[in-house]
Amino acid sequence: MEDEKNIKPILEIRDLKKSFSGKPVLNGFNLKLYDGENLVVMGKSGSGKTVMIKCLVGLMQADSGIIRIKDQDIIILGRTELDLLRTHIGFLFQGSALYDSMTVRENLEFPLRRHKKKLNLKESTESLVLEALKNVGLEHTVDLMPSELSGGMQRRVALARALILKPEIILYDEPTTGLDPITAKEIIQLMRRIQETYNTSSLIITHDVDCARVISNRMILLVDGINYIEGSFEELSNTDDPKVQAFFKN
Repeated sequence: MEDEKNIKPILEIRDLKKSFSGKPVLNGFNLKLYDGENLVVMGKSGSGKTVMIKCLVGLMQADSGIIRIKDQDIIILGRTELDLLRTHIGFLFQGSALYDSMTVRENLEFPLRRHKKKLNLKESTESLVLEALKNVGLEHTVDLMPSELSGGMQRRVALARALILKPEIILYDEPTTGLDPITAKEIIQLMRRIQETYNTSSLIITHDVDCARVISNRMILLVDGINYIEGSFEELSNTDDPKVQAFFKN
């Protein structure tokens, strides 16, 4: 894709390293995400996928390496600059991470209260909340509590919250984990529709092969802390490499 587009990536990770108690989790990981694509990173549980995404948004400090988002090196940014850069990134947390004590409306208003003035958003808070909920098919839940929603509905509300600031990049951390197969398929189809509606660039962290098959333009397989192989779903699923095949047989 890099040769085809011949443009700078909107997000780039170079030689990222992170260890815990002397044990490497990321050992020189590299990644490039281009404008408008869905890039899937697959790996076994504990392979470092979530560590990578936390380093990417500044929730965890890498030991070394370069992380560039919109041509800015986030590792050297100050808190104010990093906070502003985060307004361009939507983050769907694993398990949704809604605030239990807030209504759906209040959950979506939370990032707006912090960042609306910085982004110079002209729409009213109410219209932005309803627009985001409409795009995930849940405008009728606006005054409900998270406890009144099913797991799939909570995931949709969390996605609406990730979209509320109209980000250029969305990071998905295991978006189908904990969902039944039918609901997981609904979430995957919703992710595709969101990408088309908002023209976002999406980085999807998952171990769900069905999710990768449906959503990915390109895939990276994370093994032993590095990007072991990358390519299309078809290319990776048809390789004879036993380390790669292990993902597609399970």
